[in-house]
Amino acid sequence: MRQPAIPFVRAALCAAACLVTLGSAQAQESSDQNVPAATARQQAMEISRGDPSRWFREDATAAARLRTLHKEIAAGLQEAQGNCRRMPAAERAACNKEARAIYQQEMAGAKAQVMAER
Repeated sequence: MRQPAIPFVRAALCAAACLVTLGSAQAQESSDQNVPAATARQQAMEISRGDPSRWFREDATAAARLRTLHKEIAAGLQEAQGNCRRMPAAERAACNKEARAIYQQEMAGAKAQVMAER
């Protein structure tokens, strides 16, 4: 079995780090329950066809790596927000606020991260 390209491993790590950063009291285990239904259907359809070829293509340029990183960061936010929706109402606003702050911090540092990888 072929292994996914590094950017997709980074996405999984980014999502895990986002969940850890939310704090143990707020964070929930990452699972398909945290993914919106439409996204889960799309993923299931793609998985049924086997590993997508895009998993095995490296981003050739800094701009492509930055686009991928932005996509990964946005996916981490989406997953964190899914976790927040499952929390008690009293904790939900703080969870969403922290998730957005992490998103903004990661987006602000994305360009520097890509340039450091060169």
